[in-house]
Amino acid sequence: MEYIRRNLERKFIRTSSFFKTVLVTGARQVGKTTMLRHLAEGESRTYVTLDNLMARNLAKSDPVLFFQTYKPPIIIDEVQYAPELFSQIKIICDESKETGLFWLTGSQHFSMMKNVRETLAGRIGILELYSLSKNEKEGIEFANDLDFSLPCLLERQAKAGKNNVVSVFEHIWRGGMPQVISADAEQRQEYYNAYIDTYLMRDIAELGGITDSLRFRRFLTACAALISAQLNYKTLAEAAEISQPTAKEWIRLLEGLGVIYLLRPYANNELKRLTKTPKLYFCDTGLCAQLSMWPAPETLMNGAASGHYFENFVILEMVKSYAYARERANMSYFRDSNAKEVDVFVEEGGRIHPLEIKKTANPDQREVKKFSLLDKTTIKRGWGGIICMCEEAIPIDSQNCFIPCNLL
Repeated sequence: MEYIRRNLERKFIRTSSFFKTVLVTGARQVGKTTMLRHLAEGESRTYVTLDNLMARNLAKSDPVLFFQTYKPPIIIDEVQYAPELFSQIKIICDESKETGLFWLTGSQHFSMMKNVRETLAGRIGILELYSLSKNEKEGIEFANDLDFSLPCLLERQAKAGKNNVVSVFEHIWRGGMPQVISADAEQRQEYYNAYIDTYLMRDIAELGGITDSLRFRRFLTACAALISAQLNYKTLAEAAEISQPTAKEWIRLLEGLGVIYLLRPYANNELKRLTKTPKLYFCDTGLCAQLSMWPAPETLMNGAASGHYFENFVILEMVKSYAYARERANMSYFRDSNAKEVDVFVEEGGRIHPLEIKKTANPDQREVKKFSLLDKTTIKRGWGGIICMCEEAIPIDSQNCFIPCNLL
């Protein structure tokens, strides 16, 4: 299979030229190792994976001997299996002036991240890779940073071309795992079933001690039914016949493994009576579509859940865009006790960009009136608008645009 250039590469190379260690986190099979090995072509960089039990046992029992055997500069895959290496990595970093000595991959499990941050503070850059975005699949990388202004959108449009609902739902249904790009429907189905039964169940068993695969699969399916909705532990617990504290722990594990993404509610003292419940999204819509048994892109596009899948797609395209961009942004959603809701607040550069998400190509422009809640506060407001299936960026008023979803 031909290598697909990742939009994280630019940021990774810059981070590696500054830090002695770089950790790329993310779910299994999203292409972390493939990207690092591609970037290491032409240089003599050792490679070792801790999926290999012999290498893992050596790393855990004798970190000094491990690094005598596998010398830096090095790529270490699945480093979460041997946190014992971090102290030795710190020693080697402190003895060397070279940057980019250690390229690590791992799932962002909380115990590992705590260990990494404590042991390697100041010596490590941490980046996250997600499954392929629609633009990555199509070889599109935007030169400008996303600020939702009309000039920014028009510059992106010149590169991306016209929006198309059929290709959007093909991407949503297929998902962004590199291995399913060219798979047919049957192969895709087998891939996701194997992904759940092998990688997910194994990691969940190792990290959380969960061995009841039947209940866990029911829990995953219940999560898929809650896509783009507020997290409801009671519903999830009842569906899987587990307690609510167990449901909370399983959600925590799935988030740590990069399977789900939780969009936190906006918190600000000036806007009172806000909800505290996050919204649930899947990091890969293909996995979610498989769990909900959608047989084809067309049935998903015309089905009752299509708006929820479209919202999930938009949120994750934005998450990926900001994870790989020069400037980080904070994303949240707004809902008060009167059920007034704004789908997304993007905070960057001291401003908030309020955004609505609609699957239609012709949304009601009155939706932007709800953004006026920000005018009653001292919060600085940036450009906003409605992210939708319209073909081209069109201004609504002086502050808002109709934003085609392929420009994110």
